[in-house]
Amino acid sequence: MEFLYALIAGILVASILLVLIAIYHDSFKAEIPPDVDQPSKLHLYHCCYTLMQILAKILESLGIIKEHILIRLMTDGLPACRDSKLFTKDLLFAEVPVRVYLPRVPSASKRRGIIFIHGGCGIFGSIRGYERICQYIARKSDSVLVSLGYRLSPEHQYPAQTLDCLTATVHFLKTAENYGVDPERIIICGDSAGGTFATSVCQELVNRRDIPKIRAQVLIYPFLQSLNFNLPSHQKNAFFALFSRERAVHFILKYLQKDCSMKEAVLAGSHVPQSMNLKYKKWISPDLIPEVFKLGYKPPPPASFLPQVHEETKEMFHTRFSPLLAEDAVVGCLPDTCLITCEHDVLRDDGLLYKKRLEDNNVKVTWHHMDKGFHGVLGFFGYGIFSFSTASKIVDQTVNFIESY
Repeated sequence: MEFLYALIAGILVASILLVLIAIYHDSFKAEIPPDVDQPSKLHLYHCCYTLMQILAKILESLGIIKEHILIRLMTDGLPACRDSKLFTKDLLFAEVPVRVYLPRVPSASKRRGIIFIHGGCGIFGSIRGYERICQYIARKSDSVLVSLGYRLSPEHQYPAQTLDCLTATVHFLKTAENYGVDPERIIICGDSAGGTFATSVCQELVNRRDIPKIRAQVLIYPFLQSLNFNLPSHQKNAFFALFSRERAVHFILKYLQKDCSMKEAVLAGSHVPQSMNLKYKKWISPDLIPEVFKLGYKPPPPASFLPQVHEETKEMFHTRFSPLLAEDAVVGCLPDTCLITCEHDVLRDDGLLYKKRLEDNNVKVTWHHMDKGFHGVLGFFGYGIFSFSTASKIVDQTVNFIESY
């Protein structure tokens, strides 16, 4: 029996050492620039996130819990206290779960409406996890806010997420007056993958004549294209903590339920035929990025096209998945846009390229760039000393934009 205890203790010690070595190795690879918002705090969070991922993989290998389920539980954070200045209702909009935040103070006229779509790569995130953000925006802007709880992958295959967002948005546009909302003053907002879904919804509604038009869209560091993962921001932030270039493609493949062994081929661009690269070069090219954002950029070597990888990843070229590929006839009909980008973000250039496309098509764009910001910083909003100042700036810029409509 003593031998068995000694064996178990030895296994535990070895496991702990392996975990610590893995954390150290990952932290050593990760880059945290000195000019990012609170680098020491970010380093701590990166170590915690790495530990969480290792733990999730171990527990999944033991058959205890799926990796993505544990990560969801951890990234949702602590439940928020209810805001005394808001009524909160959990409803279904055409079978899509939503949480509606309504200001308690009566209004002399119909209020503005906001549709908020959370990020999380289509795999993580929830209404609960974004409650602090939604409460703040609803209260500060004196608006009725609807937070969408779309279905997540891998339980629900793409494009269920976008379709849920579209369905719930159409429902709200049709029933806005039931919630004291002016249907002509509805703004859609999303961060990261939520920004993707918000963009897609706006694009799909441009030709609808049976419902009111979306008044404006707020896109916070959105993912907008999957043709080129070698833009200047991809190179600059390739090894950034929390959300590296490799991790971005890994989550894309996980979201689409594809074999993650294709990651290196996608990173190299081997999933895109030359004809497609030539077709979309007018919209997706490092040449279109302002010079100030191209310091240190080096053109990558030409990629060898792999037809099998292309066939397996064809969904990446749907405008529903890569909204930057939409035609000018669609882009030119989009509503006024607020775009928020972060310097330390592999997706920074997606936002810059979309900004150019919108402006080229005479769409009014308000742009805010967070020099110290990084991808996912919004998720830390509302946690006091555990938050980042950039998160507060993003939310306040969002509120300021919303209040102008």
